[in-house]
Amino acid sequence: MHGPASPGWLLVALCAATGAYCLLRMRSGVEEQRRAAGGEALMGFGMAAMAVPPAVFTPPAWAWPAYAVVFGAAALRALWSARAGAHHLHHLVGAGAMVYMSAVMAGTPAHAHGHGGSGVPLLTGALLAYFTGYVLLAGVRLLPAAGAGGAAVAWGDRPEVARACRLSMGIGMLAMLLTM
Repeated sequence: MHGPASPGWLLVALCAATGAYCLLRMRSGVEEQRRAAGGEALMGFGMAAMAVPPAVFTPPAWAWPAYAVVFGAAALRALWSARAGAHHLHHLVGAGAMVYMSAVMAGTPAHAHGHGGSGVPLLTGALLAYFTGYVLLAGVRLLPAAGAGGAAVAWGDRPEVARACRLSMGIGMLAMLLTM
């Protein structure tokens, strides 16, 4: 996950801002939106933490297994929630990707982070293909909403901003997978 410092900081900023907005969405009056926002906030802040450039902070050896446990629990929650809707399957894939990246990073020497060649190429390729498709689909879904007008809606309930956040996290996941 760790590459050059400048893109790393941009990824940290993008993911942290997305996580912060998702925390705002947790105040929504729509229950389903609150539930989805919690998982998305976890993903945003987790991705931000994993993307911090190693020149600034190299996580201790126990951090990567801890990330794997946290995102493993998120994957189990998404699997349980998938009974109610297909969007939770995306959360399951995202949390599974985070577990995978955490496991790869746990097995990679600290000096080799960000130099590629880590992980299972087939699994990395499958995740890259999934998130590429997701980003393209999320981008297409965002286009009609960008021109839509209407009544004033609270920041936590704006569907176009939620879609933009999901698009941002998908792009962030692609960036992290590309450094594997």
